[in-house]
Amino acid sequence: MVHTVRALVDENGNVRLLEKVALSGPTQAYVLILGDDSETLSKETLLLSETALSQDWARPEEDAAWSFLQPAQ
Repeated sequence: MVHTVRALVDENGNVRLLEKVALSGPTQAYVLILGDDSETLSKETLLLSETALSQDWARPEEDAAWSFLQPAQ
């Protein structure tokens, strides 16, 4: 089972999970250090999701749904 859990890591490397996790025993985990620059993280998230979202945005149904925002021609 793979499950993502938010956590905080202090300056000594101690990891504190921000939500409860039920495990049947000792379990391996990977820790991905994101850093504390939330602006950079937000920009990275936008760039990483752009390709997936662009597939949805480019559909004719989306153009029709948002056509009311286009200036009258």
